[in-house]
Amino acid sequence: MAEKPSAPPRSAAAGQVACGVCGRESRQPPFSSPLPEQAPDLDLRPGEPVRSTMLRWLQQCPHCHYTAPAIARAHPGAAAAVSAAPFRALIQDSTHPPLARRFLAWGHVLEETGALHAAAEATLQAAWVADDLGRPDLAQAWRQDAVALWRSGPPLDAEQTVRVVDALRRAEAWDDADATASELIQLSPSEAVSHVIALERRLVAARDAGRHTVASALPPPARRPHATHRRRDPASGGGMFGWLRRLFGKG
Repeated sequence: MAEKPSAPPRSAAAGQVACGVCGRESRQPPFSSPLPEQAPDLDLRPGEPVRSTMLRWLQQCPHCHYTAPAIARAHPGAAAAVSAAPFRALIQDSTHPPLARRFLAWGHVLEETGALHAAAEATLQAAWVADDLGRPDLAQAWRQDAVALWRSGPPLDAEQTVRVVDALRRAEAWDDADATASELIQLSPSEAVSHVIALERRLVAARDAGRHTVASALPPPARRPHATHRRRDPASGGGMFGWLRRLFGKG
């Protein structure tokens, strides 16, 4: 008599995922990122249609509230960070929009475990949520926090410094943005970085804290999405950042 195939584990059925921190299961629908059809912002927020999918970039355990791009595998040190009082206070802070709290929660875990640049990325993504909700007060504060995390981590390269300048400009930290841009220009960066910094300095001089895209700073092919968009993880920030690094390399 033929042996019946074994049933799939419950965690593999219906999107059920076991949390890597507490071990309890929850439904976490899979997410497949669409292809961006528009150029990213200067801070690398992707263009549409990816831009509008932020609600699905992170998973959150409804039991212990661990938050990450994929909660099945816990980030090293995540259990200690999640059980501590600061994390619990963050999760319960109803003055912050729920989606922003997800990104801040992930950023907190990353910061507590020493991944400062990744924590800056998550904090910047919280600022994007605030942008969408018309909360410039929160967006500015979280951009300043992201800059502090970037500067507290390993030395920044030219491309990362461009993002710091943009975050400072969007936060209306005009003097710091201009000084940081001036310091970068003194290092004789690549032509493409120089194009972006030149635009940033013009925007700072005009006291323009608005959103601008990479396409507004760089000549073609930057005006159209690059093929490497097809291999990015929107929650990590690394894929889009890698795309821009490759783009800068052509400058």
